[in-house]
Amino acid sequence: MSLYIRKARIKDVQDIHALLMDYSKKNLLLPRSFSELYTQLRDYFVLAHRESQKVYGCCALTIVWDDLAEIRSLAVCEDKQGQGWGVKLVESALSESITLGIYKIFVLTYQTGFFEKLGFKMVEKNILPQKVWSDCLKCPKFPECDEVAMLLEL
Repeated sequence: MSLYIRKARIKDVQDIHALLMDYSKKNLLLPRSFSELYTQLRDYFVLAHRESQKVYGCCALTIVWDDLAEIRSLAVCEDKQGQGWGVKLVESALSESITLGIYKIFVLTYQTGFFEKLGFKMVEKNILPQKVWSDCLKCPKFPECDEVAMLLEL
């Protein structure tokens, strides 16, 4: 199967939504509405099949402030896991961050080992600016968040 990573397109929103809903049902990440996905589509990279263009993974880089961005909504279909696609999706987002001149990237995650291998370090959530917490208000776990904050400085 011929897979590759590219920027998301409008026709990918249905697949991205289905993938993220799968992960959110397992409490692995926050769900994203269709409205959010359409509004933030330019933030997303996808793992797609070359011929069919079906989406098998996604990752977003969201700019938070002038010197800070967030990796979010990282998901890879179970049958494509363990093949390095998650790392490649994150690397694509990090590359874009460098292109944009943003050298501090954080993630809120349960997958600390995965992000440690990419150079992220655990940090206290309170060092992140208040603006970061806007999504948290929509989370069913708010205010008892059990995700770990991690930061990468490039």
